[in-house]
Amino acid sequence: MAAQTHLFKCLTDNYGVLVHDPVTGATAAIDAPEAWAVDAALQATGWQLTDILVTHHHGDHVGGIVELKERHGCRVTAPAHERQPIPAVDATVAGGDTVTVGRLVAQVIDTPGHTAGHITYVFPADKLAFVGDTLFSIGCGRVIECAPEIMWDSLLRLRDLPDDTLIFCGHEYTQANIRFALTIEPDNPSLKARAAEADRQVAAGQPTIPTTLGEEKRANPFLRADVPAVAAAVKMTGKPAVQVFAEVRERKNRF
Repeated sequence: MAAQTHLFKCLTDNYGVLVHDPVTGATAAIDAPEAWAVDAALQATGWQLTDILVTHHHGDHVGGIVELKERHGCRVTAPAHERQPIPAVDATVAGGDTVTVGRLVAQVIDTPGHTAGHITYVFPADKLAFVGDTLFSIGCGRVIECAPEIMWDSLLRLRDLPDDTLIFCGHEYTQANIRFALTIEPDNPSLKARAAEADRQVAAGQPTIPTTLGEEKRANPFLRADVPAVAAAVKMTGKPAVQVFAEVRERKNRF
């Protein structure tokens, strides 16, 4: 049986996700922004928490770990390069490692940029990717702890996943990201279609994620820095893609 997921809002604009193996009953929370929201999701699904898979060390992704571990006795897996600031860690992983949740198997991809040790969990058999704050729906995370070159390399690793991979990110930023993206590619038909879809979703009280990697490749300017139209839009025709990416990211910072 395939993995089951349950998406829920927490804090102000964070998303939490539960990943459940229906064969063994094992359930992982992807990050733990706040304990009560995870517990509410567990109550709604009837699942039992066995694991927390941490993408990065920021407080809005780890704030509920200690309380959840005390209550559920769950195993906490975290990025090897961010072990110190994350509480109650049982195991660390880095790119190339695998993590199991019952019979479900996740591959770990190093995706630094937003933070220096950020990782992504990809369940290839189920075509699920939990990207934390590296990639957003029509956006990407702020480049805080690394150079733009590092973040661009991370985005390229994610862009290499199959187009039908479902992308679960850490925040609901889609409409704001679309407003910025339209300043870069106002005539991109895929972006305009995504804008209309996001408006419908929000009006209906629905989340705008997951998205698919294929959709992001067609509409997300941060994955399209090597597309001539994007370079031209920021007056960087012929420049290396990483420089175009850095310029687009800086424009978003000021937007």
